[in-house]
Amino acid sequence: MSDNPYNPAVRDCFSDPDHAGIVAGGVEAFFEDQGMRIRLSADVSEGVIRELRFLAWGCPHVIAATELFCRQFEGRHAAELEQFASDPIMQDLAVPVEKTGRILVLEDTVRSLRAAIKDQLSTTQE
Repeated sequence: MSDNPYNPAVRDCFSDPDHAGIVAGGVEAFFEDQGMRIRLSADVSEGVIRELRFLAWGCPHVIAATELFCRQFEGRHAAELEQFASDPIMQDLAVPVEKTGRILVLEDTVRSLRAAIKDQLSTTQE
């Protein structure tokens, strides 16, 4: 039995966060709660999320969950953000139940990003 509290998926996403950073000039969403912060930024063109980046201040589970979200949604249509739910990520990363509230902050940030993208798309269509 390992003493490491993080499964291989957490270790992979945490140690190699390909999506860490900011999309310059992109749509941004920021949420802070429970002593942690998540900032998402995206470049959206023709309704597709071309680039998705994050900055996160929190435990390894939060950082890994945010990286996994970016891996899953970059390249997809922005409307698919409506389908985001944290349950599958929590299962994939074996997030302890006591950290559920922290992972729900990611859901709130994704909701904010979705709203910012909708605002941007409605502005460009006018």
